[in-house]
Amino acid sequence: MSRLPSPDKLVTGRLYIVGIGPGSPEMLTRRAEKVIAESDVVIGNDFYLDQISHLVQGKNVIRSRMGKEVDRAKECINLAKTTSVSMVSGGDPGVYGMASIVLEVLEHTGLAIPVEIVPGITAATAGAARLGSPLSGDFAVVSLSDLLTPREVIKARLSALFSVKMPVVLYNPKSRTRTEQLGEAIALALEYLPSDTPVGIVRNAYREDESVLYTTLGKVWEIEDLVDMHAVVFIGGEETRIWKRGEDVKGIITPRGYHRKYLY
Repeated sequence: MSRLPSPDKLVTGRLYIVGIGPGSPEMLTRRAEKVIAESDVVIGNDFYLDQISHLVQGKNVIRSRMGKEVDRAKECINLAKTTSVSMVSGGDPGVYGMASIVLEVLEHTGLAIPVEIVPGITAATAGAARLGSPLSGDFAVVSLSDLLTPREVIKARLSALFSVKMPVVLYNPKSRTRTEQLGEAIALALEYLPSDTPVGIVRNAYREDESVLYTTLGKVWEIEDLVDMHAVVFIGGEETRIWKRGEDVKGIITPRGYHRKYLY
């Protein structure tokens, strides 16, 4: 009786899970450009594929949309059995990106498909660069989306983080249907931090309609309407302050602690 080939022998392709950064072609790593160029198939969310249209001309491009992450993971793995595939993900694929779901699905298949995770610039680091240096020491990143994480869990995590007074970066702060979580986060922050704590809001970092705003915890309400899913909100910690040159506000800085050790 003939035996079925093992999953290993069925695999002739390769899979790349590629972070494309915040959106500007200039923010792509050279490795990301190389593996996309070498791939026969490029698959991803419409929004991210549009950002790398110059790299995928002439390739088999498979477009998907938000909410179809599991289907997208299954499809890229199936294709990677026999061809080279790039699954593109905004920012870094391991930070609220596609890496975890693809690896989870791959684990269940038992296939030995070669996989490479290609890192990318995150929304947190891209936005921080536009603000100055708000994340110079310890910091935390929390998504306010409750699609995959229960709302009460998010609130508990935020409360714990604000209680130790470190800078916190908020991803997915507000959508058309999810409008209350940002206000809850600000209220929690105000339980532990003064109202003049610096807050930065960066929308569409390194993209055409980029905007950078500076405010404080006590005044976030005044510009809350400008926050959406394309924005990242930076809430400072106990040492975070506005960085100035003369009388002009130039950004936000969280000193790392050199001023306590060295004189300058």
